[in-house]
Amino acid sequence: MESRLHRKQFDATARGPLDGVRVLDLARLVAGNTLSMVLGDHGAEVIKVEPPEGDTLRAWKVKGVETSWKSWCRNKKSICLELRNPEAQEVVRQLAREAGILLESFRPGVLEAMGLGPDVLHAINPKLVIVRISGWGQDGPFRHKPGFGTLVEGYSGFAAVNGFADREPVLPPMFMGDCYAGIYGAASATIALRHAELTGQGQVIDLSLIDPMLAVMDPQTANYRLTGKTKVRTGSRSTNTAPRNAYRCRDGGWVCLSSSTQGMTEKLLRSIGREELITDPRFRTNPDRLANWQALDAIIGDYIGARDKAEVLAHFDAAGVTIGPIMDAADLLQDDYVAEREALIEVPDEDMPGGFVPMHGMVPRLSATPGVLARRAPKLGEHNDEVLRPALGEDEFTRLSAAGVIRG
Repeated sequence: MESRLHRKQFDATARGPLDGVRVLDLARLVAGNTLSMVLGDHGAEVIKVEPPEGDTLRAWKVKGVETSWKSWCRNKKSICLELRNPEAQEVVRQLAREAGILLESFRPGVLEAMGLGPDVLHAINPKLVIVRISGWGQDGPFRHKPGFGTLVEGYSGFAAVNGFADREPVLPPMFMGDCYAGIYGAASATIALRHAELTGQGQVIDLSLIDPMLAVMDPQTANYRLTGKTKVRTGSRSTNTAPRNAYRCRDGGWVCLSSSTQGMTEKLLRSIGREELITDPRFRTNPDRLANWQALDAIIGDYIGARDKAEVLAHFDAAGVTIGPIMDAADLLQDDYVAEREALIEVPDEDMPGGFVPMHGMVPRLSATPGVLARRAPKLGEHNDEVLRPALGEDEFTRLSAAGVIRG
């Protein structure tokens, strides 16, 4: 089945507001690639510095296709260096002279061991913004521990509140901790870049995966201090408002409904022909509804469960009630809203059936300087010639390639 997504073409001449900013990306996996993708989408020249085996993200394949790499590594260039070789480390130092931002995600101390610590890099380029991505941060008792997103999703309190009370804590089925870190990292890198432009002073950004997760989990600790109680797992319900849940329709489809204001709740009850419940002592106020959520959910669930999904959505939409479908990937490819907003798009790709790969559109959306699609995700070492030959000179480029320092 063909999708309804708009097909976009890459334009190597496209320019964004970060045009002229060079980003050296030595990071691996999702957090670093999310960060550099946001910068690349808005015009930065992102140079992925990959080892001979490639960024680990390349290994996440589906039916032999690097779908994760294609999604997070558009608008980037790839060079391939054997970074364990001191001469490759010297190449990075040379490239850092002209860079605005450098990203790395090695375990704390590894960058210094390679002779690429912040003191060395700032001696070369005082304006350089260095983003150091790690699981637990550059200091503290966990600094040397390995840290993937899964661990911080557990440590931050997220898994403890996710799922149902009578079942185990549930980790997210996507790269939540990494993506939050990447988004926070893109914002912090542009803030530091602005400071460097104004003052000539670069700086180091200590971007752990745990800090952004704790930030988005607030106010969990403040609530605990006030109540002495930790939040329990409630499935799709909310502990702040009722009704709010996922409901199954007669045909097996699912919808999600939230009535977070008094007015919306009253509109919902009128729409299902139960206006008398507005003044029912069990449901009169939000605290009343929270205390009697099971009875209210049964009433709403019975109404929805007696109708097919399309009928439910049409009915509540007409009534102005906040409801929506629970979608899966197949639904998204056929969805008019997603297509017309270009929240998802398709771009050319020879590895995909039909020659196009679907992926997310531009986030965020800027009115005067929208994001650009300049290039597809690169092959390993695809831009060795373009980036390294002019930087090193013909003779040095040839020598280092023959010596196996430049790979790919």
